[in-house]
Amino acid sequence: MKDLAGRVAVVTGAGSGIGEALALGLAGERMHVVVADIEEAEAVRVAAAVSERGVRALAVHTDVSDARSVEALAERTFAELGGCHVLCNNAGVLLFGGVADKRLDDWQWVFGVNLYGVVHGLQAFLPRMLEQGGEAHIVNTASVAALGGSGIYGASKAAVLSLSETLAEELAARGIGVSVLCPSYINSRILDAQRNRPAQRGARAAEPYGTAAVTTGLDASAVAEDTIAAIREGRLYVFTHPEAMSARPRAARRFETILAAIDAGARRKPD
Repeated sequence: MKDLAGRVAVVTGAGSGIGEALALGLAGERMHVVVADIEEAEAVRVAAAVSERGVRALAVHTDVSDARSVEALAERTFAELGGCHVLCNNAGVLLFGGVADKRLDDWQWVFGVNLYGVVHGLQAFLPRMLEQGGEAHIVNTASVAALGGSGIYGASKAAVLSLSETLAEELAARGIGVSVLCPSYINSRILDAQRNRPAQRGARAAEPYGTAAVTTGLDASAVAEDTIAAIREGRLYVFTHPEAMSARPRAARRFETILAAIDAGARRKPD
């Protein structure tokens, strides 16, 4: 999808971090941007910055874990801006720690945002995007943690990775591209994700690394730049990380082990 100017982008989790950088980066490409976030004041702030780039901006309070909230986001987007050509299902939350010490509430909260936030985005927007016709692109934010480890968080992001791979195959012939964003150590407020954890999803879990904003990672603007390039080029996988934190060695070991297990599991016909 090379022609972005004048079209409409929707970014969830756009009130800070990668989402904010995507919103501003897409505005820099002359796209009109819907800034969706559970923190309404932050959505309004980012939308104002988007408007300063000479494009239309719409701030919408959105809880991606609530299907009705995301449906309302889609309705406003199409009613007020006339369509959606780039959908960034970006909102996400993080919990550290192993699986054994987590409660069901932890699972429901993390999967409700990280996986069902993507599912709700697809349910609300994809039929409308197909109906509008023409080129479009979907970006789902996973994580390098999708390649293994990281407990509940990694499991939720692995599901997003798998879903995105399937979606890319399904939509290839229908004019809609798909990218899955797998960032690593990025400057953001992700350590304080539980600031927006609803009471019905239980008390805050332990935060072993504190809640301060990350300031020593890769700048989110670099992630946005790589993601926008992937949209233009139609690339499925987008990995972004500081040079010293490459996931390649771990990924290589994992897939070598998987390939060996596949070979070992082959059942040969008896002679």
